[in-house]
Amino acid sequence: MTILVTGATGNVGRLVVRGLTGEVRAMTRTPSKADFPAHVEVVQGDLDDPESIPFDGVEKLYLFVHPPTAQEVVERAVKAGVRRIVTLSSGAVTHGYDHTHHLPVEQAVEASGAEWTHVRPGEFAANKIDLWGPSIRADGTIVHPHPDEFGQPIHEADIADVAIKVLLEDGHAGRAYTLTGPPQLTQREMAAAIGEVIGRDLRFVDVTVAEALAYYVSLGWPEEIARYILGIGGYEGGDADDFADYEFAVSPDYEAVTGKPYRTFARWARDHVADFTAR
Repeated sequence: MTILVTGATGNVGRLVVRGLTGEVRAMTRTPSKADFPAHVEVVQGDLDDPESIPFDGVEKLYLFVHPPTAQEVVERAVKAGVRRIVTLSSGAVTHGYDHTHHLPVEQAVEASGAEWTHVRPGEFAANKIDLWGPSIRADGTIVHPHPDEFGQPIHEADIADVAIKVLLEDGHAGRAYTLTGPPQLTQREMAAAIGEVIGRDLRFVDVTVAEALAYYVSLGWPEEIARYILGIGGYEGGDADDFADYEFAVSPDYEAVTGKPYRTFARWARDHVADFTAR
């Protein structure tokens, strides 16, 4: 039985690969970036080119795919013999904010006839590496207009934990697990956690929302996503007011599946010291 992990060098995918046992096939566009144990078969493939995906002998699939090719990828997987699909989706689906990004992928998987489970994480703590890392490394500053704004970031290892469980264990078919991360923190509290582990006093730059947006876009973030992060645009280009009633509750799904509490943001910061120190 072979498990195929797509996006194998991504933040979550690489942890899924490392946590699996048995025959594991790690698919990536750039095999040269893969650094996995000897038992892992590393292959080149591109989800934007479904014909390039090596489904031969695969029974279980960890899937992170975009809507344009989702239907064809899923159809090819099932035709090749894949019987279980674990989808990396988004908590935005749970709360009704996503209709065109992750939801169509879930629908394609559910209609495939394969056994399925959706993993729906919220805000990735790893986003802070690209958003805050460059300025923290340069001069100990953070570009964000609302230091006291709340967030609820999740450690990517928590997402991987659930994906691994549902790939290896029975009893999760037809379930969608929403993963929120631990209780909410302000941006200032997150900055303090990072500062503590790297031994620096970090400070927020006094910027407007427009200035922060321009900065994030300059770092390579798509404007739509940057606007969403800054609270000036809803998911899929909607209005930020769509999120006015959002409550930062802690989903019990992670503990129910793994038997453990979420990793804290402070733990995440300790695990990523190198990402915030001079390179």
